Amino acid sequence: MALHRMPASKAPTRSLHCIMNFIHTAEMPRLPPFDSLIAFEAVLRHGSMTAAAAELGVTQSAVSHRLRRLEAFIGTPLLRRLRAGLQPTPAGNALAEGFDEILAGMAQLRARSRAALAGRARLRVGLGSALAQHWLVRRLPDFTRRHPGIGIELMVFTTRAQAEAHSGELDLRILWVRPEEARSTSTQRLLFREEVFPVCAPALLEKPLRNPARLASLPLIHKGAQEPDRRGRSPEKQGREWEWSTWFRRLDLPGKPKTSLHVDEIGTAIAAALEGSGVALARSLLVHDALREGRLLRPLGTRWAMPSGKVHMAQWPAALSGDPRLQTFVDWLARQSEATVAKVTESDRRSPRRPMAK
Repeated sequence: MALHRMPASKAPTRSLHCIMNFIHTAEMPRLPPFDSLIAFEAVLRHGSMTAAAAELGVTQSAVSHRLRRLEAFIGTPLLRRLRAGLQPTPAGNALAEGFDEILAGMAQLRARSRAALAGRARLRVGLGSALAQHWLVRRLPDFTRRHPGIGIELMVFTTRAQAEAHSGELDLRILWVRPEEARSTSTQRLLFREEVFPVCAPALLEKPLRNPARLASLPLIHKGAQEPDRRGRSPEKQGREWEWSTWFRRLDLPGKPKTSLHVDEIGTAIAAALEGSGVALARSLLVHDALREGRLLRPLGTRWAMPSGKVHMAQWPAALSGDPRLQTFVDWLARQSEATVAKVTESDRRSPRRPMAK
């Protein structure tokens, strides 16, 4: 048997290449097929392969193939077909949560790139439509006068899911969260906690009720989602302060409250109240200006209020923690909210406290 010896000048190079290639291959993680993840997320949102295929611009067969490839990668079924549509299995739910974390990480990459850009023209701020319409936009001229070199671009959302979906495009989000989520850190700051109380237009009621039992005879506006979301999950349960039944119990009113109008979000409820459609439960910051200007009044007076079960929090990417313009805007937001709360408190203090006769 002939033994062919590799030339000395080439043997070490090839051997080293083989060793390095082995190490590189051994350390590379096995990544899931990204196009399959995108298809899986689209199917979850729509509950339908047909709708997901239309959104992605591919055939239903292509979506089905991608899902099978993802299930083969994971090693277990991720979706089950029900009458209501496609629903995730427990493994599918776990993958969906993990995918949300992946997207959040990708948003951080984008934020780091944005932070590296010199002379960015605007801060992109995302917040709920009610807070924007009824509170922030009325105060932004003050910020512009104080800081003319800092431009603000608002992106307005009606749900937190929308805010999450666009989080990678934002420099700052103002979120409506539970108190336990609102601890101040290097990437977030608690802004304010509001009170909840009934409001209505003067056209419906000229002055506060001396007898709260009359509230039961007024048209009531109820806020809260009633339908499941696209993943088949029940709507998030709102706090008791938003239920008219809670207020009826507090006021010792007989019977069940009769809802004249049902809306899915607070901004619409306040708009309906301003038009005289009924009595709405509202948050103190959102109706502060309308109360001060006489466009709304509190039918139960100022002594009846409940603390909101959620708080507002400002949150930004870690990559922007040192951005002086962002911190300037967050500081201004905090001062504005403190000033509004102080005005509400002062107004309540000056209002006469009539006995609430039954």
